[in-house]
Parts: sequence; structure tokens; C-alpha cells
Amino acid sequence: SEAEMQAIARELNNGDTAFVLPASAADHDIGVRFFTPRKEAPFVGHATLAAHAVLAQSLPQALRRQKGRTGIVEVQALPDGGFSIRQSAPPLGRTLASAELEQVLSLLGLAREQLDADCPARIAGTASTRLLLGVREAQALDAMQPQLAALGALSPQLGAQGYFVFTRSSRVQGCSTEARMFCPALGIDEDPVSGNAHAMLGVYLVEHALLRADGAVARFVGAQGMHVGRPGRVEVAVELDAAGKPAAAAIAGQAVVVFEAELRL
Repeated sequence: SEAEMQAIARELNNGDTAFVLPASAADHDIGVRFFTPRKEAPFVGHATLAAHAVLAQSLPQALRRQKGRTGIVEVQALPDGGFSIRQSAPPLGRTLASAELEQVLSLLGLAREQLDADCPARIAGTASTRLLLGVREAQALDAMQPQLAALGALSPQLGAQGYFVFTRSSRVQGCSTEARMFCPALGIDEDPVSGNAHAMLGVYLVEHALLRADGAVARFVGAQGMHVGRPGRVEVAVELDAAGKPAAAAIAGQAVVVFEAELRL
């Protein structure tokens, strides 16, 4: 039951707990619901990778269609052992008003002069929403001192469940961006690596002409997690339609099974 799922997630106290469910219709192969210790989340990219890494051990399958609260995503097994998650391009929403931006900056411990002038603060996503906020220098990520309780209280007012702060001045070899993300409203103080937010960032960069396409696909690799001792990277591919607009976004990465346990209810 939903109450049991929430209780298990609270007991395990991980960032996310993914529950894999049987398909309920012919248009998908499995259902997945995600719970933080505090509440249900619409979609979680890295927990999706983890779920499919476990499924691949017992029942390998080249492609699985996964249904969740944000719709159906396609998860494809890659030759290197990783997985690619493909979904419709997340929509970009409104740009923050000046007063809202000042409030967010104050709660993150940032100053307006640290912002990337080419990257307006915009909300992205539908059921799962994030505020995308670009800064000029990677050092700004190091110095942030987020007021988590206040940021969590502000989330419903802004319509953003999390705050994804990124820079295009990456210090990580092979990566175009570095980022940090705070989701206290979802019970996650700082998310180590967010595939979902990186898909939003890919669409954002294309829409603002900050990411070039190679043919009908624009690609980049983003780094995240260094600030919580869990460094990771996300490969992002944004597919463009005939007009050059984002039509779909795919994120790719790998997962390692660290331990297994059996829980008896």
C-alpha cells in the first residue's frame, strides 16, 4: 500500500526508495513509484538507474518502458553496462521576478553579481519542478550556505520543488557543467546527482542558444555530487525537431549494486 511504501522509505532513510510495480496497461512494461523519507516524488533519475541495474541482474531486457507520475520513460540498456533514460523534453516555465530572485539568492548564500548573465533563473518541469539558476564561477558552488528550512518553505510559493544551481565553467575534466541541487521540500537536503534536473538543464541550454547541436542532437556531460562526497556525472542528449526545438531528452549513466537485503513485512 502507499502507506507501507512511505513507511519503508522513512525507515530506510535513503534519499529515494524506488518501488517497482507490475504494468497496469499494454503501453508500459513496469511501473515505478519513488518515495523520499518525507513524501512521494514524481520522478527520480538516479533511482531509475538503480532500479534497472537491479532488474538487469535477474531479468535482462534491452528496453523497458517505465510508467510513473510524470508519464512513460524509455530505459535502454547500453553496451557499457549503463542505461539511457529517454523522455519527452521537460517544458520550461516562467522566469523569476526580481524580488523572488533576491529572496532565493539570500537563502542560498549567493549574490546577484555571481549570476551568469546569459542564464535567467527559470522554473522547469511539470509534476517534478526545479528552479534552474546559473552562476558564473564554479567557486560560487563551493561557497553556498543554503538555509534549507526556509528554502523548503519557499518551494510551494515559487512552484519549484528544488533548486538546481549550475555553472558552465566546469572544473571537472570531460564535463561542461558543474551543479548542486537542494530539495528540502522533498526531504532531500542535497541531492548527490540528479538526472532529471540535468535533462531540464539540457533543454534550457538549447532554448537559450547555449548548447550547440550536432545534427539533430545536442549533447553535454554534467558533474554533480562532489560537495557531498559522492561525485558523479550525467550524459545528456537533447533531440531536436525539424524546427530545432527540443523534442526529447535522454540521460545516461551507470549504477553499481552495493548491497542486497530482504525485508519481511
